[in-house]
Amino acid sequence: MHRIPSSSYLGPGGLDFSKSFFTPINGSDCPSRSKHNTKITVVGVGNVGMAISQIILTQNLADELILLGVNPDKLRGEMLDLQHASAFLPRTKIRASVDYDATADSDLCIITAGARQKSDESRLDLLHRNVAVYKKIVPQLAAYSPEAILLVVSNPVDVLSYVAWKLSGFPVNRVIGSGTNLDSSRFRFLIADHLEVNAHDVQAYIVGEHGDSSVALWSSISVAGVPILRFLHQNQIACEKKTLENIHKEVVQSAYEVIRLKGCTSWAIGYSVASLARTLLRDQRQIHPVSILVDGLYGIEGGQVFLSLPAMLGRKGVLGITNISLSDEETQQLRNSAKTLLEAQAQVKDFIN
Repeated sequence: MHRIPSSSYLGPGGLDFSKSFFTPINGSDCPSRSKHNTKITVVGVGNVGMAISQIILTQNLADELILLGVNPDKLRGEMLDLQHASAFLPRTKIRASVDYDATADSDLCIITAGARQKSDESRLDLLHRNVAVYKKIVPQLAAYSPEAILLVVSNPVDVLSYVAWKLSGFPVNRVIGSGTNLDSSRFRFLIADHLEVNAHDVQAYIVGEHGDSSVALWSSISVAGVPILRFLHQNQIACEKKTLENIHKEVVQSAYEVIRLKGCTSWAIGYSVASLARTLLRDQRQIHPVSILVDGLYGIEGGQVFLSLPAMLGRKGVLGITNISLSDEETQQLRNSAKTLLEAQAQVKDFIN
């Protein structure tokens, strides 16, 4: 298709680095655009699933919303509660079911079902309990909606994204984990709060595992386009490494603290997942740090692994992985995080093959 240049087109011989800025996704495909209505299925109607559903409705992201679960009474109650608010919301058809045929032809399937994480339990400790749940859910979602995008939210999200990919048989661009999208938001909030600026003006990423081995990319943090570490160095402002480590530690501990205080996390992850849904379904081509299949990038060895890296998302799912520059220390930390996840994946391979 002939592309009409935009007003920012640089003309022949001008800069064209879009192809080198992102690593393409091998083996990707493009979902059909034959239908016009947008259908989202949310699997699991616990605190997280309902927070996601409520925000999807208020942000007018779907023409049809399906709530899928195992408890008919709970499902009907949640469905009615949302339907009764219809006069205050954009028009959306809301249905609930225990049967997977209700999910047929979904554009996006968001999986939140799984055992709830305990306050003293790491995300990887949840693994074996949730793999069994996924073996019941994912194949049926894939059968009823073969062109959907799967968005995994249940923890441990990275390994369960790998499990969902294997169980669905979907191309790699259409299986995504919510990953460190929320971790990065927490990171941006802490930096913004310290500097007393709007978090929108902070560019900062957490990558790797959504969990204890995550990596804070201090080398690429900027505020209003100003690289933080370079600014501190140029202005001879002392910043001890321990201070940076404590900020990252607070990010990692944030979820555990919320769980300890209120029993679960819900609103932040709800807004995080809704932002991913908007980017995907409206083809926004925004960059989000999400859990995606990584194979050989940044010297990661040991096989295919799902972990978070900044990626461009759109209607096809993952459109490309941002080629970010890492310091030597960050690269090694990312490899260590990948090793942790590969070890966890190895524990479930026999259960999903």
